[in-house]
Order: sequence, then structure tokens, then C-alpha cells
Amino acid sequence: MLSRLINFLRACWLPSSDRYVHTGSEAAGRQDGLLWYKDTGQHMNGEFSMAVVQANNLLEDQSQIESGPLSTLDSGPYGTFVGIYDGHGGPETSRYVNDHLFQHLKRFTSEQQSMSVDVIRKAYQATEEGFLSLVTKQWPMKPQIAAVGSCCLVAVICGGILYIANLGDSRAVLGRLVKATGEVLAIQLSSEHNVAIESVRQEMHSLHPDDSQIVVLKHNVWRVKGLIQISRSIGDVYLKKAEFNRAPLFAKFRLREPYKRPILSSEPSISVHELQPHDQFLIFASDGLWEHLSNQEAVDIVQNHPRNGIARRLIKAALQEAAKKREMRYSDLKKIDRGVRRHFHDDITVAVVFLDANLVSRASTVKGPSVSVRGGGIHLPAKTLVPCATPMEINST
Repeated sequence: MLSRLINFLRACWLPSSDRYVHTGSEAAGRQDGLLWYKDTGQHMNGEFSMAVVQANNLLEDQSQIESGPLSTLDSGPYGTFVGIYDGHGGPETSRYVNDHLFQHLKRFTSEQQSMSVDVIRKAYQATEEGFLSLVTKQWPMKPQIAAVGSCCLVAVICGGILYIANLGDSRAVLGRLVKATGEVLAIQLSSEHNVAIESVRQEMHSLHPDDSQIVVLKHNVWRVKGLIQISRSIGDVYLKKAEFNRAPLFAKFRLREPYKRPILSSEPSISVHELQPHDQFLIFASDGLWEHLSNQEAVDIVQNHPRNGIARRLIKAALQEAAKKREMRYSDLKKIDRGVRRHFHDDITVAVVFLDANLVSRASTVKGPSVSVRGGGIHLPAKTLVPCATPMEINST
């Protein structure tokens, strides 16, 4: 009895840096310095692998894989949900999305008793409205939260159909086998909303014909109002509601002239794909990965290496490229601490979801194992003690 109590207390009060590295269970993923990873797991439609590397002082990327019921009803539907949330200005919005978006999706799926584009759009809208409500409440004490936002990439696999929804510049890429040649081609499935892309700049000009300064080239980077690269997001309330674009918000975020309509949008681009037997796997990642790897390079890495640990391998390949660009060794890059690390690369989140054709094609009413994983584990300041209650994954059959 005493030894069990000692073990329990030891588990509770281990320093955070030791907690995951030495844990006997891989269920919640593992921590190795600034890298968190879950090398392999099972979802309803096949296997998956996840990894996150931190660069910012506080991890701004959040992510989740939810597999099993996509509604609150026993009748289903059942499937797999993937979310990649790349925050900016702070971690508050991405954390909020991680806590609320999937719950909204389940609620709307229950109401409609099926998965649809409309369900996903409503879930995004409810998440945006919820975060706006939070900003409104916190504005008097914490006005800078009005300048925090998040990209939001979501995939739902349900009954052989893949839904992709996106705000911002995270990316979903499909690896598709070409039977005739044996190659696996990279097919980008998500639309991106970054004004570095000319068509996105044109869209902004057409939406704001009276504002010649809607997109500005600043320090060789295109930015909306000279402030932000993405044109759509959750949060960033200071560019959506004029009443939050004023003191005491930091002056650097305040526009000289008040605006009459929202500058940024929270309307996701949504596409629907019928999965084919030759669709091998999906790669979901924040833009930190795509800054260093092309779609085809990422697909080639996944195709040519073992599944186990493949998300971690993709992050390593990106970091090796980042090191090469700065003419330094990868081993030296890994020694740089968070905060300073942001000068070399962004937070990077990767989820690779493999597609088993036999499992993908089954009806959405068929139950499978339930899985809930959040990427990144728990990040606390150095030498902080980790609390006991850290349920990162729930597995049940």
C-alpha cells in the first residue's frame, strides 16, 4: 500500500521534463525536449501518427484526433475528426478552438443526424461566436486578447467521404497511388488564405474596393493592413469588430481610420471528396512544415519510410531544412531553447492519417474504437511541477 502511494506521489510531482520521457505508457504520447510525439495509434479508418515541435515561448499550435462517435447519438454517425489549429499572437484562440470546435460539431451532427458541409460550417461559426464572447468578457482586464487568433484546418472522414475545412494557411495533402506507375502523387486538398498568394490578394481587393491599402507589402511580406498575413481566421477580433480596435489595445494593432465592415473573415473553405481505394494517406500540418517541405517531398517521405514515427520523421526533415538554410547543423538547432528557436522555425504540428480501404468504405453507422488525442502534451514553464490530472487520451472499445 505504501509503495503504491509513493509511486502515485512520484508520478504527480515529477518535473515536467521527466514526466513523459520516462513514462511506461505511450498512450498520451512522449516528450523529448521541445518535441512531443505519438508515433502510432489506431483510428476508425486505419492508423495515425502525430508530432509537434515547439518554437514559441508558449506553444501556439494545438491539434487533436478524435475517432469514434461524431455526434452525441448512439446511432452515430461514426468516423474520424482531425484538427490542426495554428495560433498567432498567443495560444488563447488555438486552445479555445481545441476545447470547443469538436464539441460544437458533435452537437450540430446530432441535430441533423448526419455529417454535412452545413454541420461543419455551423461548428466553425459557433466557435467564432464563442471566442468573440470570451474576448468581450475579458476585454476590460485583458484587452490584448482581441489581437490573438488561430488558423483552423479540420478534416472529417465519415462513411467513405472526406470533408476538408480550412481557415488560414495550414494544409491538407493526400497521397494517392498511381496504379500504372506505382508512384504516389501529392494532391493538395485545402484552400489557403494567405495574402502571399496573388488570388487571395485579389479577393481582398474585390471585397474592399474602397481601400487601396487593404493589402500592403511590408518588409518584403504581403500583409492585410500591414499587420497579418492570413485573410481568414478564428479570433483576430481587432480586425473584425471596430469597437475592439482602440485603446487600450497596443498601438501597433490599431488602425488610423475606423472600418465599417470586418477586414478578416471566419468563413471556412470547405471541400468534399469521395475517398478511393488508391488513396493511401493524408498529411495535415501547420504552415511551419510547408515552409520547409513541398507537398511531394512530404508525400515521398511518408511513402518511403515505416509508418511508425512518420510524423516525427517529417518534422525532423523540416528542421534539417531549416538548419541548412541557416548554414548550421541540425544537432545545433536542436539545442536552441524555445523563444529563441522561433527565429529559426515556427511551431510545427503534423498528423499523418493512413487510410485502410476496407475500413474507409464501411458505413458511418458501424462503431469502432474511440480515440481522443491532443497534440503537444502539457507545456509548463521549466521547473514547474506537472499536476496529476493529465488525461491526454481515452481509449475504449
